[in-house]
Amino acid sequence: IKMAHEDFDIDSLAVYLHLTPPQVAKMADRGNLPGRKVGGHWRFAQAEIHHWLEERIGASGESELIEVEGVLQSAAEKTSDEVIAIASMLPLEAIEVPLSARTRNSVVNSMVGLAARTGLLWDPEKMAEAVRLRETLHPTALDNGVALLHPRRPMPTVLAEPVLALGRTSSGIPFGGPRGMLTDIFFLICSIDDRGHLRTLARLSRLVGDPEFLTALRESATPAATRDCFMEFESRIPR
Repeated sequence: IKMAHEDFDIDSLAVYLHLTPPQVAKMADRGNLPGRKVGGHWRFAQAEIHHWLEERIGASGESELIEVEGVLQSAAEKTSDEVIAIASMLPLEAIEVPLSARTRNSVVNSMVGLAARTGLLWDPEKMAEAVRLRETLHPTALDNGVALLHPRRPMPTVLAEPVLALGRTSSGIPFGGPRGMLTDIFFLICSIDDRGHLRTLARLSRLVGDPEFLTALRESATPAATRDCFMEFESRIPR
């Protein structure tokens, strides 16, 4: 696996994505991978590949999410990273049910405030600004009433460690959802590196893609019950 800030070539990207070099070359030639040719050879920036994977995660169904998560987990195992556990990243003080915010801006401020309450986020103003910019570029609200807030890039300089925050409003509010759908469940994903962000996003996407999980989450009346809900449903996901 390439180190941070280094480019992939065809061979190293094939290893990273668990594909063959000819498959990667074909995807690049067809414009299906973000890359550029330098001296006649394909080069792929890690940041662009991670952004491409993030878009795939956002548009994927369950089977594709399993595939993407498998790729990311295999890469993590080669660097001795632990398996992502959403419940362990979600401190009780970072959960608020119900969340009193009623507008997009107040939701962002409230969610960042929850993360800051853990003591793990050192600069909430900077995080809030980055999240608002990301929402302006591309809203993170899904069609199931969930929004996965995060800055466009990980922000290691303002975080002690990766952390999640969760807020659930008592009723749905306009948050840029597809076809004007309302949103009532808000996650804030605070990551310190691209790979960790993608792994967290993939696992969280598998959870929120389960209607039974969302029903249980909406029925959880306290922060403790909410985190227990995560522990129960995460235990059902094969690792």
